[in-house]
Amino acid sequence: MDELVTEPFSKRHGLVEPEPEITVREGEPGALRTALPGMAYDCGLTPTNLREIVCRVLEVEPDSYNWTDFPNVDGEVRDLLKECQWFYIYDVIERILSSRLRHLMAEDFAERLNAYFRKRGYGWQIVNGSVEVRGTEAFEVPVRGALGELAQSGRATAHSELQEALRDISRRPEPDVTGAVQHSMAALECLARDISGRSKDTLGDIAERRPELFPRPLEEVVNKLWGFASNKARHLKEGGAVEFEEAELVVHTASALCSYLIHKFDNGAKDLSADDLDDLPFD
Repeated sequence: MDELVTEPFSKRHGLVEPEPEITVREGEPGALRTALPGMAYDCGLTPTNLREIVCRVLEVEPDSYNWTDFPNVDGEVRDLLKECQWFYIYDVIERILSSRLRHLMAEDFAERLNAYFRKRGYGWQIVNGSVEVRGTEAFEVPVRGALGELAQSGRATAHSELQEALRDISRRPEPDVTGAVQHSMAALECLARDISGRSKDTLGDIAERRPELFPRPLEEVVNKLWGFASNKARHLKEGGAVEFEEAELVVHTASALCSYLIHKFDNGAKDLSADDLDDLPFD
């Protein structure tokens, strides 16, 4: 007998649909509530396994009268997922990926979820077992690239700040857009201080006093970015809250500027001491 084909035609031949725009980020996850159990079962979990995870996340007791996986326990799981708040769906996903069942087919589960998110315009993705915000390629590439370059250059503090910015913008049920702006700017300011040797200056001061770092008129962009972040995320005013798209733009731009500084001026990390970090305006 011929060997069974293990991958579908489209995957074998690398055929994919154009990715739709991101339309789902906060709120109702739609058909994901229905699709999640099937993906989990395909990757090695049983309905009983999944019920244990769902009940722990939702802090409810399983129905002791349900014994058989199909249809009883499966039906119970689907009802729980259908009725819970939307953000618990993503908590269940992370619990599956971090559970003792992780070794079964965790990579396949994450791959299926990411394909589902891309195909249906969800603004989320699985990264190292966590649900994180997914942006356009123009957003993803600079941020991920800057994180890798900061780590490789030994800038542990700036890397930590940018990583925290990514966590903030990925928070559920509401992203911490103010925190995302603060931490991304702290990463850029920390790196600029480290490279310039001006450990007590603000980013705005460095842009003005060290024109070789940000040549004109680029220093005006840095100054205005610093001013925007200071007004919107540091000195909050009623009615002046940062919008998600604005926070995404600041994180994106700060990441690109971090990569620029490392590429052009990196002579080895000094990384700032705790004393030097005490007065980071955006920390």
